[in-house]
Amino acid sequence: MMMRLESVVWVAVAGAFGAWLYFHLASRFGAEVARDRTVEYFTGYVIEKGLAVENVFVWITIFRYFQVPAEFQKRVLLWGVVGAIVMRAVLIYLGALLIARFSWVFYVFGALLLFTGIKMFFVQGKPADLAQNPALRWMRARLRMTPSLEGERFFVRRDGVRYATPLLLVLALVELTDLIFALDSIPAIFAVTHDPFIVFTANTFAILGLRAMYFLLADMADRFHLLGYGLALIVTLVGAKMLLMDVYKVPIPALLGAVGVILVGSVVASLYTRPRA
Repeated sequence: MMMRLESVVWVAVAGAFGAWLYFHLASRFGAEVARDRTVEYFTGYVIEKGLAVENVFVWITIFRYFQVPAEFQKRVLLWGVVGAIVMRAVLIYLGALLIARFSWVFYVFGALLLFTGIKMFFVQGKPADLAQNPALRWMRARLRMTPSLEGERFFVRRDGVRYATPLLLVLALVELTDLIFALDSIPAIFAVTHDPFIVFTANTFAILGLRAMYFLLADMADRFHLLGYGLALIVTLVGAKMLLMDVYKVPIPALLGAVGVILVGSVVASLYTRPRA
């Protein structure tokens, strides 16, 4: 119940910021500019929030693999969210620099999103094999590890020797997966707006509610078996928009409507169909 309330609060905070953004811009630049920038913000927020669900599903897989109790997951997610905001701030800054200097970067972003979206269609329903994860195997080979969790601690000392705990591996995988997803989601929002401030704020407000979203979806992830296909379609759609921007510019309100329809449609379809055995 608390996590449902927290999720609603974070969505309300994001909405309140959007309202403030509109009135602030309207007072300085007029209603038309305010409307356009506010629609860009909400479109970016919805895209980031939707793509974050896929991130959450991966987190669920990681926590299940390491059998991390819910009371220990909260600390990992707290640091995961902080790390995600810092990483995305750096990536957004670098992305803005690239776009300002090289206009062809948009086509690179578009091709990357198109490739990623198509790839996402083919990996849906396939369980992740974390035991063969290269990053996990690399860390296990180079770190002194305790055999089991040590409460919420990432490191412990045994006979004067410092050991990492499996919870550190969990945190590292959480941060790594967010970095991978950020490489897709940030180009996606740059397809909506070139304003780094809107890109950063839409990303930040979407991320701030991730921890509450995780606990909200942790016990229901299997019910949304078609959502991944919807997210793949969104990524593909945004990639195609970027590649075709010189041929036809898709209005941002139309993109927002399409994203909303796809998200709602995939959720509803998931609830009324059974996953394939």
